[in-house]
Amino acid sequence: MITARFAILGTAKIAKTIAPRIHACAHTELAGVASRTQQTADAFAAEFDIPKTYDSYQAALDDPDVDAVYIPLPPSLHLEWTSKAAAAGKHVLCEKPMARNAAEVEQMTAVCQRHGVVLLDGVMWYHTPRNAAIRKLVASGELGDLQQLNSVFTFCWDDVPMENLRMHRELGGGSLLDLGWYCIGAALMLFDEMPLEVFARATWQNDVDTRLNGFLWFPGQKVATIACGFHTVRRRWLEVAGSRQTLFCDDFTRPWNADKPSFRTLDNDGVQKDYLVPHKPQEECMLEAFCELIRDRKYEHSLLNLAHNTQRVCDAVDKSARDEKPVRLG
Repeated sequence: MITARFAILGTAKIAKTIAPRIHACAHTELAGVASRTQQTADAFAAEFDIPKTYDSYQAALDDPDVDAVYIPLPPSLHLEWTSKAAAAGKHVLCEKPMARNAAEVEQMTAVCQRHGVVLLDGVMWYHTPRNAAIRKLVASGELGDLQQLNSVFTFCWDDVPMENLRMHRELGGGSLLDLGWYCIGAALMLFDEMPLEVFARATWQNDVDTRLNGFLWFPGQKVATIACGFHTVRRRWLEVAGSRQTLFCDDFTRPWNADKPSFRTLDNDGVQKDYLVPHKPQEECMLEAFCELIRDRKYEHSLLNLAHNTQRVCDAVDKSARDEKPVRLG
């Protein structure tokens, strides 16, 4: 498999999670890190044993020894730096949400395909063997006729940090794009279709949703509910209910115990079956999948379509919450 030489554009908190995994992955090499200041880049490089530093994002893109970039920047900068990376011939692993809205995702997709580079959003759990096992079981019909999907992703801020990008709409803030993105992506992936209509209500602060609850109506009378927000204890669970069984995953976005990624099913009589699906760190699963896309030159792929559709639904849910009425999807 191809070895991709990465530069990280930015030193955000999530980059500190990804950097060690780029080192650990067999098919990736962490070549450099870029920041807006040389001092910040040098400090990050020293912490994570990175050989090169750049005092600007563009300098990393100009380096011929870089094949791909990881973009952990605010969503408001994803379109700009994905476009510049693609023009420089660099493959792009971009943090979620892919962008602030579906129109920006369409532009990012178009520019990457025009320049023949891979674009992938950084939703790690999609690439894990546990998710593959969940998808296989749901698709098998073992749960019966699918009826309901419920997903929740929340955490609690004791004091709201107004300087945080999540609290600024123009930067791509809000709990929907930060957390609800995972819930909506799960519904689209496991139901394998788009909703016909959505409805949502939210709590607002500084023009961003800090708590949101939504309903998504799918063909065949299937329903998904989502809950996301910054004011409730950390939860990240998923339920898929059919006519015969229901599937629970208590930690679908990231296992509470990394050594025991699991889920379970329950039938009408409360008989429980547990599934344990051990796998390597999910960051490495994602990086390996990204390298496979590069190797196979898959500039159009199903996860890119999923990212675009997730953004379309997020746009509709946001509009519904703001207008306080249902929104039909075309």
